[in-house]
Formats: sequence, structure tokens, C-alpha cells
Amino acid sequence: MLRPLLAAVCFGFLAAPLSAVSAEALSREKIMERLASGATDLSNIEAPAVDLSGLDFTGVRLFGANLKGANLSNAKLGRANLDVAILRNAIMNNADLREASLFSTVGVGTALQGADLRGARMMGNFEAANLEGANLAGVKGASDMRNQPMGLIRLVLTRAKLHGAKMQGADLSRVDLSFADLRDADLRQVNLTRANLAGADFTGADLHGAIVTEADIEAAVFSGAKGLDSVRGLDSTIGRDRAVFDR
Repeated sequence: MLRPLLAAVCFGFLAAPLSAVSAEALSREKIMERLASGATDLSNIEAPAVDLSGLDFTGVRLFGANLKGANLSNAKLGRANLDVAILRNAIMNNADLREASLFSTVGVGTALQGADLRGARMMGNFEAANLEGANLAGVKGASDMRNQPMGLIRLVLTRAKLHGAKMQGADLSRVDLSFADLRDADLRQVNLTRANLAGADFTGADLHGAIVTEADIEAAVFSGAKGLDSVRGLDSTIGRDRAVFDR
């Protein structure tokens, strides 16, 4: 029983139930009081659907926090620890998440338009998240294959909106970007080794120097993409004959 329990916690499946047992439900005012007092550990707090917009959580530990549906627009979360946190359907537009840690974080449907995620460690489920215009330059999303005892832990961006996102130099090896909207995104020097790019739309994206070795690009669209002649590993991709390129 121990191994399944550890696996579930690692992937965030039990994050909400575990936090519900011991966490204190906090309002915006209570959280502001804690921050004002210098608190740096808000692990497992319960603040679903709470308006936390503009608050300063720089460097704060929010491990396992339940922030489902919370409004964190313009919040300062640089270097914050959001590992195993629940961010499902949260609003984080224009939030500062530089160098934040989001390991096994649940961010399904999260709004992150214009958010600054430069240098963040991002390895959770962000399916259908809206990252239009967000800055993900240097994001660390690659799976560490030396530490996968309970299955593959990776960044999931299936059906995510990344139109115009800045992703230069991000390490996205083995990430799931299937059916993601990457139109006009800056993907220069991005590492997409063995990534799932099936059905993704790269129309107008800048791919200069990107690495796609052994990536799945079946039904992906590269119409008008820039720098394809400099993309490394294109010959080794899966489903290349079924991808769409300019004719």
C-alpha cells in the first residue's frame, strides 16, 4: 500500500484530500496578515476561489496549497514553491513566477496569460492552460529519467494555448504538447527531444536552433514556421510524413 500512496502524492492525486485534513481555510485578509508578519511557509493552505490578486508571495512556500479557482493575477510568486499545489482553473494572468517551482502541480485550465515564468521549474499537469503571451524562456520542464521510480513525471501542456509565448532556450524534453496552439511562439533553441508534438500548431513560430530529436510530430502544422532549416533532429521525428509543412 505504501508505494501506491507515495506515487499518488508525488503526482498530486492526493494533494487536495491530504490538505483538506489539516489545512486552515484562509481569506484574503488572513493571508495578508500572515505575509505582513513575515510568514514564509503557507504550505497546505486552503484558499480556493479567494481573491489574492497583486499579493507578494516572493519566496514563499505554498507546497500543497489548494488555490483552485483563486485569483492570483499580478501576484508576485518569484522563487515560490508551488510543488503539488492545486491551481486548477486559477487566474494567474501577468503573475510573476520567475524561478518558481511547480513540480507535480495541477494547473489544468489555469489562466497564465502574460505571466512571467522565466527560469521556472515546471513539471506538472497544465492541460488546456492559457499561456498566450507568457514568458517561459529558460523553463526547466524536462523529465529527469534518472529519478522516475514511480512512472514518468513530465510537463503536460496538451491543448494549451501558447500563442505568441516566449519559450527561448526552454528545456522541454519529453513534454506533452499534443494539440497545443504554438502559433507565432518564440521557440528558438528549445529542446523538444522526444516530446509529444502530435497535432500541435506551429504556424508562424520561430524554431531557429530548436531540437526535435525523436519527437512525435504526426499531424503537427509547421506552415510559415521560421528556421526549419536549422532545426536539429527533424529527420529522426516520428510521423514526419504526416506533418504539414509549406509546399
